[in-house]
Amino acid sequence: MLWFLFYDNKLLIKINNDTLSIPGREDLTALEIQLRREIYIGRLYDSPCFAAEFSGEPLSLPGGFDYLSLRELLNKSEDDIFRVAGRGYQIINWARKHQFCGKCGGPTKNKPDELAKECTVCGTVSFPRISPAVIVAIVKEDKLLLARNIKFPSSFYSVLAGFVEPGETLEECVQREVKEEVGIEVKNIKYFGSQSWPFPDSLMIAFTAEYAGGEIAVDNMELSHADWFSSRNMPAKIPDKKTIAGRLIEWFLEQKNF
Repeated sequence: MLWFLFYDNKLLIKINNDTLSIPGREDLTALEIQLRREIYIGRLYDSPCFAAEFSGEPLSLPGGFDYLSLRELLNKSEDDIFRVAGRGYQIINWARKHQFCGKCGGPTKNKPDELAKECTVCGTVSFPRISPAVIVAIVKEDKLLLARNIKFPSSFYSVLAGFVEPGETLEECVQREVKEEVGIEVKNIKYFGSQSWPFPDSLMIAFTAEYAGGEIAVDNMELSHADWFSSRNMPAKIPDKKTIAGRLIEWFLEQKNF
């Protein structure tokens, strides 16, 4: 049994010779951890997995344990651990925000037969929700469009992304987000892949597209700069290949280097 335990949005992990692992029941007993919002989230390495939050003040951890943010975990752990940790974080975050019914305000309880919250007063059932977002690699001849978000370090660039709005198809969202953020048109939008992105509850749906017209005009609300980059002149810092953004950029580089 593995326990994905969160305190202040950070995960409790075990460290042994720089190898990360997830605590088990015996670790909880040894650390005298009190839990709340315990929820079954699936299996990892043939072990049942549970997500929960610490109750009370944060622990002063002995050697061999530490707290990591999900972004730190992404860079340091195996993909399977990050995937389950991300699922656990999203479910715990949802459970924390749905202690009361959004319809009548009554207290909710865990539904015994499915992952859902049920109002004890009016019976309304609430399920975990995700926020779908598109992310797109736009190619113009032998160059890729990359942009710097206003929150990014000055040397870090990535492909464009944005949340899907009600009533939109994914392809329509790609066209709208690109037009709003950099002022250009795109065509030949093709599905590339997807990645669960628990920051805090997104599903990133990736596409490739071709430049169709217009001049770059950065919105200056989300982006501070955007430009076309060749495979020989990429920015100093780009997303890691563990991310769907990094894989889109790697796809472009492979296309231009064969």
